[in-house]
Parts: sequence; structure tokens; C-alpha cells
Amino acid sequence: MSEVNVVRGGITLAVIAAICTALVALTFALTRDRIAANEEAWLERNLQPALAGLFFDSGISDSILTIAAPHQLPGTDDAIIYRVYAVDAPVAALFVVSARDGYSGPIRLLVGIDAEGTITAVQVLEHRETPGLGDRVEAGKSDWLRQFDGRSLINPTPDGWAIKRDGGEFDQLTGATVTPRAIVNAVRETLLYFAANKASVFAADELAAQAEGNTQ
Repeated sequence: MSEVNVVRGGITLAVIAAICTALVALTFALTRDRIAANEEAWLERNLQPALAGLFFDSGISDSILTIAAPHQLPGTDDAIIYRVYAVDAPVAALFVVSARDGYSGPIRLLVGIDAEGTITAVQVLEHRETPGLGDRVEAGKSDWLRQFDGRSLINPTPDGWAIKRDGGEFDQLTGATVTPRAIVNAVRETLLYFAANKASVFAADELAAQAEGNTQ
């Protein structure tokens, strides 16, 4: 192949690459807002069940607080808190945390707590528990998680925040105690954190981050 043909081939490839790059950039620019809107709609739809029965006029994803690890919430990853309001007054906080001591690893949880410190719902977001045993904590496989609805730090009393095998009030799963024990502990820890940090949870982001740092 002559030197001229090599140069022409290189130029052709460069032009094709430039065109492809421009098309990718254009596609991204045209779809970016739609993708963001779809992600927000997915988030709102999946978090909505944790707020059943509560009135709020803010979007669930309008006010998000990230608490960087290490922190006093369950789990070793950053914790995410979705805060919702009604006429600018706090209504509830949805905590995304992790139960550290699952049988097969951390269990990612969503814990909804209203402004009075009462649980609105608990959902399992991600887990690797044993099929047929620990995985029955999933809402689609049992109603085990429903026993947290309406609970608080005074309902039950501190001694009751354990599975029945450990002398508490919460049912375990037949053949599986490690998974429910981990979830009960994580939910209780989240309630304790909320009780101690309610003001900072609903404060402006920079104030919340500062308050979190002062508690460590």
C-alpha cells in the first residue's frame, strides 16, 4: 500500500471516528433529560409504598441527604436519606442502610420513619440470603416485614427489639434466624439514630453533615 493510501485511510478512519463521537454526544444530549426523568419516576414509584397513608407535598427525591461512612447508622457504606415534607414541615425520612450481619452478607434496607419516630415501612432492597430460607424476608415472598409497621422505640420496649428466640417480640423465619435478627437490629439502630439526630436529619444539608460530624 502506498504512503498516499495509508494517509487517506487514516484520514477516513479519523473522520468516521469524529462522526461517531458527535452522534454519541448528540444522542446523550437529546436523551439526558428523559433518562433523568425516568430515573426519578422509578425512584418515586419504588419509595412511595414506604409512605402509604402519609400526606406530603414534596417529591420524594427532592431532598436527599447523604451521610458519608463511617457513621452511626447500620452498614459500612454511605447512608442515603430521602426527606419528605408537607407545607415545608417534616413528614418522614426514608433511610437506605445495610444490615451488616446477614447470613450471606449485608442486607440493603429501606427504613421509613415518620416525624414522630414511628416506622412507616421496611423494605429489603438487596440481599444474597439463601433461597427458600433467608430470602423470605422479601415482601413478595412473605409478609414478615409488615410486623415493623407502626413500631417505634417505645413499641416495643427496648427488651422487645429482638426476635422471639432471643426473648424479643419479632417473629423469626422457620429455619432462619440470622437474617431476621440482622434486620431487627438494623431497624432498631436506625430508629435510635433518628431519635438522636432528628433535627439534623431535616436540617439543611450542610448543617446535617456538620451535626453528624459532631456526634462521632
